[in-house]
Amino acid sequence: MKMTTRLRILLLTITGLVAAVALGACGDDDSTSTSGSSGSAGKISFLLPETQTARYETQDKPLFEQKVAELCPDCEVLYQNADQDATKQQSQLEAAVTEGVDVIVLDPVDSTSASGMVSRAQQAEIPVISYDRLILDADLAAYTEFNSSEVGKQQGEALAQALADGGNPKGPIIQINGDPKDNNAKLFKEGATAVFKSDGIDVAQEYDTPDWLPENAQKEMDQGITAVGKDGFSGVLAANDGTAGGAIAALKGAGIDPATIPVTGQDAELAAIQRILAGEQYMTVYKPIKPLADNAATLAVAVVNGEDPADSDVINGTEDNGTEEVPTAITDTVPVFADNVADTVVADGYWTAKDICTKQYAQDCKDAGIQ
Repeated sequence: MKMTTRLRILLLTITGLVAAVALGACGDDDSTSTSGSSGSAGKISFLLPETQTARYETQDKPLFEQKVAELCPDCEVLYQNADQDATKQQSQLEAAVTEGVDVIVLDPVDSTSASGMVSRAQQAEIPVISYDRLILDADLAAYTEFNSSEVGKQQGEALAQALADGGNPKGPIIQINGDPKDNNAKLFKEGATAVFKSDGIDVAQEYDTPDWLPENAQKEMDQGITAVGKDGFSGVLAANDGTAGGAIAALKGAGIDPATIPVTGQDAELAAIQRILAGEQYMTVYKPIKPLADNAATLAVAVVNGEDPADSDVINGTEDNGTEEVPTAITDTVPVFADNVADTVVADGYWTAKDICTKQYAQDCKDAGIQ
């Protein structure tokens, strides 16, 4: 018989209470937990999907580990990255199960096939928290996310405004979406497309980008330029900063000044922020990684402590993954343009002025008031 996530967590809670009573009976002065106010040490598996997106290694991993260390000093984080290989990620999950971890925080390479990974964890009575990308058709303990449809909407609205400001309110545009295996890519696309349909913007060419690779996006942009001509489009919807970089490289390769073609992005990568200040990329969407990672760490430690993560204060919504309404911690996102870089990513310490303002971008930083 299938055991639900809530039942497994209830059993963990009962086990924790029994252990606490036993420890109290022993009267050992050294029995006080160091993994939070009332928890005990445990093992947390943190599985990320790829390294093409710079934030995973530079932001998500260290921030998650820092928050776990703060909440549960004796907890151990077992971290691995799948390098965009679903089979490799499956093996990493198997290793976590063999290791006997208490909870798995999983950002899937493939949002659909990852349901089988969740089932494997369930066999070992290990709860799974979906991170950043929603795992479909699976019984999840919780989910931490940015509102992906809202991210796409923010991109679409920004591009629509740029087109209107440039005298081309109907476009046409070239739309470069993300990896079709990533459920978030589907949601980004839906959010942006809804804006384009509402505003009557013509999408001349549209592509899905395998593995989110910038080189694939560059090839797609090359194909788009060939199909519609250098003067046949007025903007580019690029789903993230990596694909934006590929699209901009294609524009330059075709002899098109990227400053004349607004290109969107997402993730507020350092290279993208620099391109925005230099006028080569129109905007990005800043996704504050710290609250996302902090929420995931909070939920994971709750499981270690024998608590139901659905009852955590960080849960502020739900998401339907096809099987259930998953308790969700949602983090807001912010569109970033050249005129608010200082007030967003710099003010938050996501990137410092020193990071951004290398010699090549010194004047751009000065113009933007970043010192």
